[in-house]
Amino acid sequence: MAVAELDPVEAGAREAPALIRYLGEGDWVTRRYVSRGAEMNTGEYTDHAMVVRDGMPIRSHFALDTHGFTIAKRPSAVTDFEDTGQVNALYNAEVEAAVAAMTGANVVKAQGWMIRTSADLSQRAAEKVEGYTHVGGIQPPAGEAHVDYNEATARRVATRLYPELRPDGPGFKRYCAFSYWRAFSPGPQDWPLAVMDGRTIAGDETASNTLFVVDQFPEGPALTAPVPGEDQMIAATIFRHRPQHRWWYFANMTADDVLLFKFQDSDHTRTWRCPHTAFHDGTMAGAMTRSSIEVRCMAFWE
Repeated sequence: MAVAELDPVEAGAREAPALIRYLGEGDWVTRRYVSRGAEMNTGEYTDHAMVVRDGMPIRSHFALDTHGFTIAKRPSAVTDFEDTGQVNALYNAEVEAAVAAMTGANVVKAQGWMIRTSADLSQRAAEKVEGYTHVGGIQPPAGEAHVDYNEATARRVATRLYPELRPDGPGFKRYCAFSYWRAFSPGPQDWPLAVMDGRTIAGDETASNTLFVVDQFPEGPALTAPVPGEDQMIAATIFRHRPQHRWWYFANMTADDVLLFKFQDSDHTRTWRCPHTAFHDGTMAGAMTRSSIEVRCMAFWE
């Protein structure tokens, strides 16, 4: 696959040095375990020195179907994103309307929200709860290059959701799973989100990472022991390092800024996925603890 050349308007962007965590080369049982306030992966991961360019001065340049992500001004009616009741009451419908307007999709379904923060969550993680569910809570920033769904997961979710949303609908010609991401803490953020230009994926660097939601992490051999039906479980796509990967971020985002980026687009004539991860930005003076809210959603074109 030929990698898209750096556009001249992109070449002058400010560069921030970063360590991006990738899956190591080799054959691993790759799983992601999540519990209250904590997440962990199996397999071996390695940090690679990469450049992350600041796209904020050229923000209008980035197009969803070209880069796999876009940034827009989308003020929210939510006044306190740490107020669970207010977020539940207002935000999902707001996200569905915004994604439909930004993409032209006929119908959009929000699938739940999650807050992520670079604040210390160790005490929260130690407070074990029975029946933990991975939605509507607080987690640390993502620690590795990934896309939240692999193709099989996105296809299963789309096939299940559409008839629930449109029981008498004509069917869909295309679906796309998205993340709608907003930083609501004051900028600049200490651990901002980096997004990869999806055109720089070679195609040979991917693996699936099965999601296990647990009350507490397993240990030792239990981490990778065979699990019946694992190939039918929710799984992400994770990435091995390739030097041509081109990373971007938007420094000093405000609460009115949203990033919309693709997990999986069924139309592969467009840029159809966008790897992403958090990174520590040491280039911005006075960086603040990052708090952000993300919503997974599925869009359909009929």
